[in-house]
Amino acid sequence: MRFFALLFLFALQAVSAQQAMVFNDYKSPAEKKWTDSVYNSFSFDERVGQLFMVAAYSNKDSAHVKGIDRLISDYKIGGLIFFQGGPTRQAKLTNRFQKKSRLPLFIGIDAEWGLSMRLDSTYRYPWNMTLGAVQDLSLIEKQGYQMAEQAKRVGIHFNFAPVLDINTNPDNPIIGNRSFGEDKNNVTNRALAMMRGIQSNGVYATGKHFPGHGDTATDSHVGLPALPFDKKRLDDVEFFPYKKLFAEGLSSIMVAHLSVPSLEPTPNLPTSLSYNVVTNIVQRDLGFKGLIFTDALNMKGASGYMQPGEIDLEAFLAGNDVLLFAENVPLAIEKFRQAYTDTILTEERLQFSVKKILAYKYRVGLNKYKPIDLKGINQELNASKYDDLNYQLYENAVTVLKNEAEIVPIAELENEKIAYVKMGDDDGANYLATLQKYADVTEVKEDTLTVLTKKLKEYSTVVVGYHKADGAWKKHDFSNKELEWLDTIAKNKRIILTVFAKPYTLNKIKDFKNIESVVLAYQNNSFAQTVAAEIVFGALGSKGKTPVSIGTTFKVNDGLHTKQINRLGFTTPENVGMSSAKLSNIDLIAERAIKEKMTPGIQVLVARRGKIIYQKSFGYHTYDTKDLKVKDTDIYDVASLTKMLSTLPNIMQLYDKGQLKLDEKLGDMLPVFSRTDKKNIVLKDMLLHQARFQPWLPFYQQTLDSLKRPDSLYYRKMYSPEFPHQVAENLFLREDYPTIMIEKIAESKLLAKKEYKYSDFSFILLKEFLEVKTGKTLDVLADQAFFKPLGANNTTYNPLRKFDMSAIPPTEIDNYFRYQTIQGYVHDMAAAMQDGVAGHAGLFSNAQDVAKIMQMYLQKGNYGGKQYFSAKTFDTFNTCYECKEGNRRGLGFDKPQIEKSGPTCGCVSKASFGHTGFTGTMAWADPETGIVYVFLSNRTYPEAGENRLSKENIREDIQKVIQEAIIE
Repeated sequence: MRFFALLFLFALQAVSAQQAMVFNDYKSPAEKKWTDSVYNSFSFDERVGQLFMVAAYSNKDSAHVKGIDRLISDYKIGGLIFFQGGPTRQAKLTNRFQKKSRLPLFIGIDAEWGLSMRLDSTYRYPWNMTLGAVQDLSLIEKQGYQMAEQAKRVGIHFNFAPVLDINTNPDNPIIGNRSFGEDKNNVTNRALAMMRGIQSNGVYATGKHFPGHGDTATDSHVGLPALPFDKKRLDDVEFFPYKKLFAEGLSSIMVAHLSVPSLEPTPNLPTSLSYNVVTNIVQRDLGFKGLIFTDALNMKGASGYMQPGEIDLEAFLAGNDVLLFAENVPLAIEKFRQAYTDTILTEERLQFSVKKILAYKYRVGLNKYKPIDLKGINQELNASKYDDLNYQLYENAVTVLKNEAEIVPIAELENEKIAYVKMGDDDGANYLATLQKYADVTEVKEDTLTVLTKKLKEYSTVVVGYHKADGAWKKHDFSNKELEWLDTIAKNKRIILTVFAKPYTLNKIKDFKNIESVVLAYQNNSFAQTVAAEIVFGALGSKGKTPVSIGTTFKVNDGLHTKQINRLGFTTPENVGMSSAKLSNIDLIAERAIKEKMTPGIQVLVARRGKIIYQKSFGYHTYDTKDLKVKDTDIYDVASLTKMLSTLPNIMQLYDKGQLKLDEKLGDMLPVFSRTDKKNIVLKDMLLHQARFQPWLPFYQQTLDSLKRPDSLYYRKMYSPEFPHQVAENLFLREDYPTIMIEKIAESKLLAKKEYKYSDFSFILLKEFLEVKTGKTLDVLADQAFFKPLGANNTTYNPLRKFDMSAIPPTEIDNYFRYQTIQGYVHDMAAAMQDGVAGHAGLFSNAQDVAKIMQMYLQKGNYGGKQYFSAKTFDTFNTCYECKEGNRRGLGFDKPQIEKSGPTCGCVSKASFGHTGFTGTMAWADPETGIVYVFLSNRTYPEAGENRLSKENIREDIQKVIQEAIIE
């Protein structure tokens, strides 16, 4: 009786209104003509069928599919809302269902942060709450555009987004991260940007959940939430975003199942079933002319009020156009037919909504429907271009809420010892790995707080990463144990708390006074982790502002701008004007080099405009595929790159300080040369490789016996003060021999003509000069002056003193000098005889560290906010002084070839500079394009004979690919 009484009441209050409700909002005469024609061709049941959008799944069995088939063929339903499944499966089903329907179906989906909200194997964008921190609204609009692009690819016409709920209740169990925040203006502006993006790309946006589900503590899926606010408050807050979006052309809205006594006095009548809410307020008072959807009618907030079939009719009489997730369409159509017979439902009311639906179908192109092309769906939906935007979104979202004494960014790396402590139940490996790309960061983990606290004493700064699984509805609260540990660590150490979880997670922390810095990263994924690490070390400055208040400590819109101190960061190629598709050709060249045994393994890195955009490792440590795979963290013998990476910057620094001149004479620099024919050779000529030095001397050969083995006169198998210089495993050279080497250079003959002739002698001698001048050995000097402050912690001489052998690919099986596999000891014989520390060779590094030094050069001596030498000094050393005479060299830097053959692809600018190395290495930077390119390998393994890597132009061909990948 209750149902019919309600219907009677609806009929009395609505009949006059229904007479006046005539849909006439057509966009063109053609649209009206088509709509009228289709409507007039429909039977009553077909017209009613258009009102239903039924739930469909692509991960259910054939019975489900056949059930949808029957609803289409027998009951002429107008649309489907897809839930769980996969994109290709859904597209196949969509094609099947569309083929069965006389009039093409509307296809909708809840994809608030992209298709991945519902479908596997699809792209995931940030939650709305994360977007609430983004201040650049054009990025949010772009996300909406891309979401529509992906939706269209699988045949979707409606995305039930954006969420317009203003989440003023932190305990809201169902909205939370689905909201853009608690401030009505912020929510409105972001929702408007999202709407514009979606609709500009031909998909209908749906604002939800009217009148507003943000200030509720009940989930409408399981009960009926109440909004106990008066009309003024609702109009000022909850209605605010709707009014703005209505004025901007929002296509549709979804009405929530809420109890709002100030809008609907009938006790427990959901707003979705309220004529006063749906018709009088939405359509009359607010003037909305778009499609009106109910929220899912199977939700307890509505279904608890009325039975299937009855609820559908009541929702329609209330003024809704589309009935979402109807549970019993046959019964509902029967109820509609009876109401029509009883004149409770009028022709005018039916015509109003059905013609509106048909007009919307026309606008989205369903009058000329084409099936979905199934080829390549998964690849297109996960195209690398979508990463471009995701990086930008997180770069703009991550928020620094507290930053005492500007602890972020960590600047003086040489004075820091940094620990990382992981909390939470999800993975933080990428965050730790990215932190370690900037500095020597040690993970400290213990089972007891006492032991952990004791271990942390030796560290200057502790980075705490709180990682929670990236689920919008999952609880992200700190446990009591975690809060205790955090409090104890903060009381004892300088701390940077980085939270990869919902903002409301921080509500559990009652006192932030001992936490120096709070970084809110919102979600726990690779983008958030990478960006947070970049902010901690200053590769990025923070830009985000919190979309919600956090207790009484942080207010909505709080967010500090931290410094960017020009360290290398990370992004996608397209974000710096490069083509990822073209860069992928590097893979083919590297893989060919390994397959054809030009080298066992390779590291390649490409950076542009201060961002690493390509970093990959290929192959194995040796040609045995059971051996270790090459990792980005492995360190290679970089051979002659040592000249440019270690010796040269120290020479430049002395020059910059006025302690060294280009016309400085060798006899004055090293007294041993003061009485030789080399005394007047000047520094400039040494650096230009035109000092008339011999290319090299085989120093090691003079230390072999008649059997060509290490002579006992010079070598011992164990260390002693008399034999301190380790040249290989269990092989130590006599103490005086490095001095003998210098004397032999002093005694060597000069070449007859002053011209370009590459020689190691210059840098062997410059190492001697630097050590005499500074009183420090070159390894210590380079480490203190450059490697440590640059964060080049994987760059070192004699790496076995710091790293495990498993991180160092071997360089050769030596059968002419040391007679063993050379691994972790420098390959160059002369460098080995100098205890592994030489000016021309001896350095080990990985591509990431080499790139830091090259980026420092590209930034003319500046990196990490520190000026190592002046821009003028860099320009002085990066000049080709003798190009007209056929000498392409700069002062210590190699430069592009003047004629055909040379170190580069012949396609880089004359301003570019770099060096190559005998072991198969290359590092090159180009100021004109802003590109840094690093190639490391151990092509000399197992033997150094034929240099096929060079003959086949592998390094040069990769450089050519990089140049061709430039798109702006």
